[in-house]
Amino acid sequence: MRGKSFFFVVLLLVFCVAGVNAKRIVRVLAIGNSFSEDAVEHYLYELAAAQGDSLVIGNAYIPGCPLDRHWDNALTGKKAYRYRKIVGGVTTTQKNTDLATIVRDDEWDVITLQQASHYSGLPYTYSHLVQLKDYVRKICRNRKVEVMWHLTWAYAQNSKHSAFRYYKHDQQQMYSQILLTAALELPKAGIKHVIPTGIAVQEARKKEGDVLCRDGFHLQLQYGRYLAACTWCEVLTKRKVIGNTYHPKTMSAEQAKAMQEYAHIACKEWKRKIQAAAAK
Repeated sequence: MRGKSFFFVVLLLVFCVAGVNAKRIVRVLAIGNSFSEDAVEHYLYELAAAQGDSLVIGNAYIPGCPLDRHWDNALTGKKAYRYRKIVGGVTTTQKNTDLATIVRDDEWDVITLQQASHYSGLPYTYSHLVQLKDYVRKICRNRKVEVMWHLTWAYAQNSKHSAFRYYKHDQQQMYSQILLTAALELPKAGIKHVIPTGIAVQEARKKEGDVLCRDGFHLQLQYGRYLAACTWCEVLTKRKVIGNTYHPKTMSAEQAKAMQEYAHIACKEWKRKIQAAAAK
């Protein structure tokens, strides 16, 4: 009996150690556009892997796609998406794919929605957010999937984007309207968690200057995209991103540390900032 008891104790210890060392796997699908491409298709997998976590990353992409078009695609089954998926660090791409096929492709733990950048601060453009959220939850294979909101960023102050006129060509006004719109519209849809990329970008601008965009609205290819990836990594893995050892070779360790710090501030303070916008 003593021999058997000793065997079971050893076996239990082995399982405990294995559990401690085992990687967490988080499966995340972004339903978006070029702003989700900037955020999840570069550096995010590597950041998570560097801290011992594993992400399965999907991106349902249509350039400039707003919520209304995603909802229409859901209703019609239009094969309008480029579906890019990263598994084990390897990226595959499927073109001409419908939204239902993408949502049903995996047992997603998290699905993110976002508004097209040009409408991001206009509450009246969110009329189909509730329906879209309910749709993806209903057809996802994981019945416990959480739908999160990807809070996008305001344009550079010198942006030539035609829709910048909606915000009087003022970056701070666009940023404030994005926060206010989130405060007004997300509770209606029952969306409780935000990936605050737009807040991280605005935090970085305070010290780095208005250099986070490469063309006035898309993120700069190295530190801009890295900043977004840091923000997503901290939210998805629930681990503080500061101190993560991964950064692309095109960035210095000092740049990486700064971007990690801006991302962490955004992840800590997004609720307060959104509530403050609503209180004004």
